[in-house]
Order: sequence, then structure tokens, then C-alpha cells
Amino acid sequence: MGADGAVVAVLAGKFAEIRQHMDERTWRLYLGSEARAYAGWAGCPAAAAAAVVAGAAGVSRATVAAGAGELAEGAGPMPGRSRRPGAGRPRAEDAQPGLREALGRLLESATRGDPVAAVKWTTLSLRELEREMAGLGFRCRKDAVARMLHEDGYSLQGMSRTAEGRQHPDRDAQFRRVNAAVAGFTAAGDPVVSVDAKKKEQLGPYYRPGRSWRPAGDPVRVRDHDFPDAELGKVTPYGIYDVAANTGFVSVGTSRDTAAFAVSALRLWWLAEGASRYPGARRLLVTCDAGGSNGCTGRLWKDELAGLAAETGLEVTVAHFPPGTSKWNRIEHRLFCHITRSWKARPLMTREDAVAGIAATTTYQGLKCTAVLDGAAYPGNVKVSDQRMRYLEDRVIERGGFHGEWNYAVLPAPRPAPAPEPEPDRPGRVPSAALNHPALTGIPAAGLTALAAALDVPFEARLQQRNYILRGGPRVSAARSGRVHGNRRLSLTDHLIALGLRRHLRLPGRAIGALLGIDQSTANQAVTLAARLLTDARLTLPSAPPPESTPRTPGELLAHAAANGIPLTIPENRYPMPEHFRTRQARPPATHPKPPTK
Repeated sequence: MGADGAVVAVLAGKFAEIRQHMDERTWRLYLGSEARAYAGWAGCPAAAAAAVVAGAAGVSRATVAAGAGELAEGAGPMPGRSRRPGAGRPRAEDAQPGLREALGRLLESATRGDPVAAVKWTTLSLRELEREMAGLGFRCRKDAVARMLHEDGYSLQGMSRTAEGRQHPDRDAQFRRVNAAVAGFTAAGDPVVSVDAKKKEQLGPYYRPGRSWRPAGDPVRVRDHDFPDAELGKVTPYGIYDVAANTGFVSVGTSRDTAAFAVSALRLWWLAEGASRYPGARRLLVTCDAGGSNGCTGRLWKDELAGLAAETGLEVTVAHFPPGTSKWNRIEHRLFCHITRSWKARPLMTREDAVAGIAATTTYQGLKCTAVLDGAAYPGNVKVSDQRMRYLEDRVIERGGFHGEWNYAVLPAPRPAPAPEPEPDRPGRVPSAALNHPALTGIPAAGLTALAAALDVPFEARLQQRNYILRGGPRVSAARSGRVHGNRRLSLTDHLIALGLRRHLRLPGRAIGALLGIDQSTANQAVTLAARLLTDARLTLPSAPPPESTPRTPGELLAHAAANGIPLTIPENRYPMPEHFRTRQARPPATHPKPPTK
């Protein structure tokens, strides 16, 4: 008996509406129920009814027959299941004993990750694992391998740039210090800027990541290789991000990324925006990385900042981020990321294109950016002398108590010069502090200091002139000439002490040389030079009256010193003290016999 087309159409409509609400087992039982009902209504065999229902539902007749058979057998409900227990193809590891253990041994040699963490990964691909398992005699497709990897805690992952290398133990403390400084400056209305140099950008038709809307089939044509073009060159953007105003300022340099270029960008920002935005500011906080052109160890960076502070009258406070934490610099995620977005899928053909792209950078949060072109030349490898750094450290740079290499201030006006440290006394001589006593020199201590200050310039000038004449030319350093000078020259104070010993105690040159650790001739020259300096400067040596009896032997000299509370000892050197002092005595008047009168 043929099926009526209208009946098949009605059944097909019913099946299309109800199918999406049934799982596999319910759908099968429903079709079996319809086939049994159609067989009783049409009076046809069960096989013919199953064929009619299968054609209307778009399934096989075996599925309909299986559902009718389950109903005839009195199938009961199975909550939460679509198939009978044990149905379906067994898993690969269940059908092949030892497969999972073999896969674990294969993964052991290629597993990466923290053994304590729950997530691991392998360097082998799924198809490589499938081939390796086939070589071991197991049939295991890549889908089964992926399922077992997930069950064992593996996952498919990319790389994440989160590792920062070795972390400084005071990293968190420095971050808190930087945040506190930013909050303090901002609350006081003083400017706070975050500075850094963006990576160099090649000018010309070069590829840049990103996509832009263009007519279909008309992409921007760029070079297929990124070989540098010496004629077009590169540009280096150096950015200054004003934290409080949420504005950016970028100096696009065409030369090298040096400390001079970095400080020049700061100077341009202050002249263009900072001075008008903060008219009453007397200090500036600069937060930056610990490396690069604004690194914490750079000498030129500090020297250029000293010049900026002197020009603007600002006390420039610098707070460096700890090494390896440059991504925490605010300018990276407040300014540079938006500049990169403005440049995406857009080749920088000229310097003006780079400047215009930066100036067009804005955000919905109100960020505005200014860009200028800096075409000045900044030579590399500029050295700052040790003498200049000593001056900066002594008078301009003020180091913080916590990691002074990261936290310091550059003063606009130098501090007063520190008092010069006294030169160490030469071994084998009596210290100047012991000889500088009125009982030995007849000169008050304060008077000797005043005389030394007054005669310092003519003393140095006379020595330089004398040495020039003796050398027959300008001075050559010991390192260049290969000569090493064993003895340091006498100081001006020693010259005045030698003159005082001669005039007050009438000591001979040999005795003075023994006390000062010098030769007799050198002692006599020191006495003569000191007297000449005083005469040329029209100064008088303040001297007390000499003692009633001047010492004539070393023992008498020591006794005289002990009587006046002077801890004097005669040093052992190559200039021995004479046993007897030959003091100059007044000559008796000459008596000549009168010639006989004629």
C-alpha cells in the first residue's frame, strides 16, 4: 500500500517542529511510536510504516525500527543519558591497555612548566604525538591525544611577556616611594612628568602592523623587506607625559638618542607648555627608567639636568624605576600606546608625517599631544670628566637617603663650596698640626691660617713660573712622561712654618729639614721663598718675642716643646737632626789698630 503524500507532508511538518526539543533517545522512541501508530492506522506491515516515517523525518529506517523495538520491549526511562550503558565506541585507552602509560612516557621528555603549577605544556604537536604512538604500536588519533592531554593538565598556550628577570629586593619600596612623590608634587600643584624614548622608526615605505579601511583590493603598497635606507634615515621620538594635565609632548629627533637630546626635549616642553601651565612652580618631578639616555648611572644626563635647572630656576627631582620595570612607566600605557595606534597601517614617508601622526593622537579620556621636530645634531660618546662630576656631587646633586642612585635632586643654584680637606702629612716628618704652635714658630695659629690664605695665589703663581723655567716648557703629567715623583712639594703652610722656626728659635736649615722630612737646601729655599712672598705682598709676619735661650741641641728643642705642652718627637728619616745647632751670634765690633801718625 503506497503512502499518501499528504500524510507524509503532515508528518514532516510535525517532525521539524519537535526535533529541536528532543535528545537522541527521545527522538528515536518518538519516531518508533509514530511508525507503530501508522502501521495500525494504515493496516500495513511494520517495515513499510518504518519506511514512511523515516522518509518524513529524514533518518534511516534502522533508527525508526530501533525505536519501535525498544517500545515493544518496554524500555524504561534513563535520566541523564541518551544511550544505554556500554553503548558507543570504547575510548582508545580502554581498548588498548598500556596506551596512556606509553603516552605519559613520551611526554615526559618534552614537558615544560612549573612542576608545582597545574598547567603544563609540551613541545610536541598532536600529529607528532600521533606518529610517535603509531611507532610504539598504538592506534591513537590526534583528537584522542588532545583529550588525554587536557585530562592530564596540559593546555594549548602562547607566550606571555610577564617575566621580568631578576628582581631587585627594594623594587616594591621604590615603587611606593615614586607613588608618594607623585602624589605629593601633584597635591602641591607642582609639575610631574613621565619621560622616555620611543623606539626608533624607519622613514619610508615600510610595513607597519595594523589594518585600515580602504577600497577592496587596494592595500597600501610597501616594501617587502625592511632593510634600512640611509638616505631616508630614522627618527627617535622622546616623549614627556604630564601626569596631572593628561597631555603629551614629543620631540622627534633626527640624530642620536643621547642624554643631551632627552634633556633638550624636557627644555622644549617647559618653554612651550610647562612654564605657562605652572607659572609659580619652583620644582619639577621627573619619573623615568633606570637605563637608556635617561639612565640612573649616566653622567651626561646629570650634567645636562644641572644646566636645565640653572636655566629654568627649577629644582629637578628625579625618581628612577628599578631596573627591569620599564613597562610600569606611565608614559608607556598613557601616551606611547596611543601614538602606535595612530601610526598603524600607515607608513611614515617623511619626518613631517611622523610629527603629524603624533600630533593627531587623541583619546576619549581627553589626551592631547603636541609634537615638534628637533633637527639638532647630538654627538655620541660625550664624556663628562671626573672633576665635573665631583663638582656636581659636591655642590649641585642632592642624593636621597633611600637608594641615592635612584632618587636625587638637581639644585638650580650650587651649594657653597665645601672646605678643602687638609693634605695628609708626609711620612717621616713632624705633622703640621704639631709644628704650628706659637711656642715653636712665634706665629698665632689663626695668624698662620690668614697668611696662608692671603699668599695662596702668588705662591702658586711663583711655583708654576719656577717649574716652567726649570722644565723648559709646559707641564707633562707623570702618566704621560713615564716618571714617578717620589716626594710631594711642601705646602704654603710648611713654608711659613719653616720661616717661623728660623726667626723664632733660630733653627738652622738642617734642623728644619729634619723636622719637615726634607733636605737642608730645600728647607733654606722654603725660608727664603716665604720671606720673599711676605715682602712682595707687603705683609708682616706676626711673631712673638723669641725665648730667652734658644735651643742648641735636639734635647733642648724637645724640652722646650714639652714645657709648652707640645707632643714633639724627632722623626726617623734620611735627613738626621744635627747634634748641635749653630745659631747665628752677633759679631763684636771690629777693632783695627790706628795707623801711626806722621
